[in-house]
Amino acid sequence: MISFAAINPNDYNYDLPAERIALFPVQKRDNSRLLIRDINGLIMEDVFFNLAEYLPAGRDLFFNNSKVIPARLVFIRETGSQIEIFCLRPADPADYASALSSVNGSSWYCMIGNLRRFGSGKLFMPLKVGAKNLILTAEKAAEAGNPVRVDFHWDNDQVTFGEILDEAGKTPLPPYIKRDAVPSDRERYQTVYSTTEGSVAAPTAGLHFTAHVLKQLAEKQITCHQVTLHVGAGTFQPIKTDSLADHQMHAELFSLSDELLNRLATIPDKAMAVGTTTVRTLESIYWLGVKTLVNPAMSMEALQIAQWEAYTLPSHHTLKQSVESLREWLYRNGLRHTMASTSLMIIPGYNFKTTDLLITNFHQPRSTLLMLIAAFIGDAWKETYAYALSNRFRFLSYGDSSLLFAPAKPESAGK
Repeated sequence: MISFAAINPNDYNYDLPAERIALFPVQKRDNSRLLIRDINGLIMEDVFFNLAEYLPAGRDLFFNNSKVIPARLVFIRETGSQIEIFCLRPADPADYASALSSVNGSSWYCMIGNLRRFGSGKLFMPLKVGAKNLILTAEKAAEAGNPVRVDFHWDNDQVTFGEILDEAGKTPLPPYIKRDAVPSDRERYQTVYSTTEGSVAAPTAGLHFTAHVLKQLAEKQITCHQVTLHVGAGTFQPIKTDSLADHQMHAELFSLSDELLNRLATIPDKAMAVGTTTVRTLESIYWLGVKTLVNPAMSMEALQIAQWEAYTLPSHHTLKQSVESLREWLYRNGLRHTMASTSLMIIPGYNFKTTDLLITNFHQPRSTLLMLIAAFIGDAWKETYAYALSNRFRFLSYGDSSLLFAPAKPESAGK
């Protein structure tokens, strides 16, 4: 078992100059630069436009299709002070689809800027959504902490909360992009294949894909599949504790469907994944399946993966065995499509069960995402990031991309 105490978060730090952080995307999505680290550790570079040339033909590529919602609402008090409410996840209704389609009010867990000035009363925002006028109100449901639950109400039942966010919400750019959101962010901080609303941060590895790149993949007989994991704001949180054991990983919701499980049960090789969120989804599905193998009578409440749970479960089952067991468990419980939760934290020493190729951006120092990269390619992350920095690659959400192959396993003794 991995010793969490033996892993020092400071070993996953590096100097990231502010000028290396991309504040805006390149003009054309697939004109971003692409760093390739092949199975033997050779580093080369190209542009993302040519991605298909470097992917093995006939394989399965998985994307996260979650769509970013314009989750930041700015209320202005009579005094002129601004209160920004950042909707993180729905509280009532608790699922994204119901919360966004609600016409009778919607409660969310929110981060609040200028929390002290919010006070105990209601905030008001007059709006016009299409031809419909309304007044949106926001009221704290409790005084404790940040995030807090905020109850939203409006006086027009012809308008959904999703339409209100579309009209009044701002794109939730990450905190390291130190500028205000502009209209073009509505399109560019979104993948071209996003369909399922719920993320408050983009699955940024997919921002480089275009119709051209997808066409090239199809011509190479690479089959594309979609997963859905709603990315939370916690993805930006660096590890602030001295010990990994003290870091609390954020939970994120992901979708389980017949189509996805059927494909995972039949892929001949491991998956190719677009983004760390896709990797976490696929790996979490594997471990959920293992839980059903260990306990076929598992309750619905156990349909989640805790932060360190994967490191305590038996790991000898194949992906096919795990996924088929999970699919059968869902059938027995009358489920064809449902949501599960994962707080899985992937750290160096983790044994990847589903993925052997990763397309991803360059991540923050001392972050859980960088930990995942270190788990995937080992200490080679240092050389890879040093190359990217010295060759002036652009970093983080609007930055350039990398294509990482899991390292070749050394030949066993005697061969």
